[in-house]
Amino acid sequence: MCPAGPTDPATDLDLALSLADAAAAVTLPRFRAVDLRVERKPDRTPVTDADTACEDRLREVLATHRPSDAVLGEERGGSLGEDRVWVIDPIDGTKNFSRGVPVWATLVALVEHGRPVVGVVSAPALGRRWWAAAGRGAHTSDPARGIEAGRIGVSGIAALEDAYASTTDLDHWRTLGRQDHWLALTHACWESRAFGDFWHHCLVAEGVLDVAVEPEANTWDLAAAQILVEEAGGRLTDLTGAARPDGGDSLTTNGRLHDAALEIVRR
Repeated sequence: MCPAGPTDPATDLDLALSLADAAAAVTLPRFRAVDLRVERKPDRTPVTDADTACEDRLREVLATHRPSDAVLGEERGGSLGEDRVWVIDPIDGTKNFSRGVPVWATLVALVEHGRPVVGVVSAPALGRRWWAAAGRGAHTSDPARGIEAGRIGVSGIAALEDAYASTTDLDHWRTLGRQDHWLALTHACWESRAFGDFWHHCLVAEGVLDVAVEPEANTWDLAAAQILVEEAGGRLTDLTGAARPDGGDSLTTNGRLHDAALEIVRR
C-alpha cells in the first residue's frame, strides 16, 4: 500500500490498484457462495453481504493511507463536497453478482475538485482490469490475451450508421418515460446491445463499442468510467452534455459520435 502524506497521480493510482486487490479478496470468495445474503434497499435494488463488506474494507484502507481524504460510497454514503474524494462502488452489477453472472466489478475513483483524476475498474470474475490517471493514458490487463498493461484507445467510427451502441436495460428507459430516445438512437446506429453497467464504458474505451447510454446513473457508477474513457480518447457526459460524473445519467462515446448521439438522447 502507499504511505499517507503528499501524493501525486502515480501514487494515487498505485493506491487505487491496491484497493482493487483488496476488494477482490473480499468479493471473489462470496461470488456464487451458497450462503450469500441478498437484501433489497429502499430503491428496490439488491445489496449483498459482499457489497457492504467490500466497501467497509476499502474505507478501512483509505482511513489508514489517505486519512485526510473524503470517501463517497454506494453503501455508506458521502458527498463530492471535499477537494479530494475517493468514490467507491464495491460491486457494480450486483444483480449479476447475486445471480452468479461474472459480469460485475469494483469501481474506484479519485475525484479532485469535482473532476475524476484516477480510475480503476476491476472485474476479477472476468479476469480483467482497466485503469487510468489524468495525463497518463488508459490501460487494461487481459491475461487471456497475454496482456499485463496494454494501452487502450477508442474506435475511429465517425458515423452513427456504423456505430455499435449499448445500454443497460430497455425497461429502465420505459419507466423513465424516455424509451423513444433509446429506440431513436438504435435506429440511427448499426447495431445495439445491452452490455450494461461498467462493462459498456470499458468496451467504449477499448474501441469495441462506440456509444453507451445510461438513462439513470450515480456518481459511483461513472467516476472511474469517466477518467478511463477520457484518457482513452473518448467522452463521457451527462445527457445535457456536461462532463461530470454526478449528473444523474450518462452518454459515453468515442468522441467523434458524441454530438450526434447527444442530439438524439439529450434531456
